[in-house]
Amino acid sequence: MKKMMFCIRTVAAFLAVLVPLQAAAVEFVFVGSRQMGMGGAGVATTTDSLATYWNPAGMAMSKKFDIRIQGSGQVVDRGDVFDALKDINNLNLNDTSAGNLARVQQLVDRINRPGTNLTAAASGGFYVKGNFGEHALGFNVSDVATSGGFLRSPVGFTNNGANLTVNGQFAMNGLEARQAALSYAYAFMDRMFSIGVTGKVIQGAAYTGATNIRGASDDVRVFEDLGRAKISTALGIDVGAMFRPSSWLKMGIVAKDINAPTFDAPNGDKFKLLPQVRTGLAVNPYNSLTLTADVDITKNNTLTPGVYSQVLSLGAEQTILSELLSFRLGAFKNMQDAKTPFIPTAGFGLRILDLRIDIAGGYDFKDQAALASGSIALTF
Repeated sequence: MKKMMFCIRTVAAFLAVLVPLQAAAVEFVFVGSRQMGMGGAGVATTTDSLATYWNPAGMAMSKKFDIRIQGSGQVVDRGDVFDALKDINNLNLNDTSAGNLARVQQLVDRINRPGTNLTAAASGGFYVKGNFGEHALGFNVSDVATSGGFLRSPVGFTNNGANLTVNGQFAMNGLEARQAALSYAYAFMDRMFSIGVTGKVIQGAAYTGATNIRGASDDVRVFEDLGRAKISTALGIDVGAMFRPSSWLKMGIVAKDINAPTFDAPNGDKFKLLPQVRTGLAVNPYNSLTLTADVDITKNNTLTPGVYSQVLSLGAEQTILSELLSFRLGAFKNMQDAKTPFIPTAGFGLRILDLRIDIAGGYDFKDQAALASGSIALTF
């Protein structure tokens, strides 16, 4: 008991030190279909191999062996950037009539509106975890990518009497964290409490680039205009804890990248992953129903200047027929953007013997936010 209390106090004190660090971290990416279906909540509910990402302490809360492959993606188009770029590039710049000038001015004003930008995130990888008594080991080889697009300066246009010229550039930043991660967790007192740690070797592929507003394709020519990546390598460390005081309640907390791994960018900048702290709560009113919530304690930067991420996630999962079918609903909101509504998500899971197949997605018509995820797993 004394040993367990010492560990609890040590983890709590260590995580508390990290809470004030609220700058320069990349946003917390939703990894996994179950978690995305529940609005991006996973710190207190993930006990399979994806715990190597969400909270390594969760591995020790389940005795099962789990192996899975997953892929997820998310794009938020604030201000309808893609459609604005398409409309600008469909303009007839040889038409200097008053009507066309008014149309050009309307589109320029539209793309210059404050808050017009893009953020995107994606993940994919192979994940494994197994248990040996109170000990658990996990491993993943994965890629977690984040990116952002924004105007370098306000867009304008000129009229020389014969034709029009639209001036301006859309800048882009991107970072792929290609990683091999090894996780360890230990459970105390019949899995009432667990702690875990993940060590990561991260190859950072950093991108910076820009595309001219006039001539940009519908996808902003991401691969052409971002150019070659700048490759650098760093180590990352995540720590986490999970507490289950009763069969119907679980609480979790994780601190990711506590050593602030840093990567070189092609333009001479540094992309730094400062610590992210996220906590979660899960309630089981009965065995087949899970209600859960996660919240970012830290305010995280994105790769879009001036856009911050501090997400509240809410979700529910109902299983039927001994988990043969799983139905999930959720929603999440960026608390750093008062204009952003809760974005809805949903997901579905199918279990056939040891095989599990999960899909999830979400869409928000206001911010043109789209999410999608799929995973296949074997759980014994």
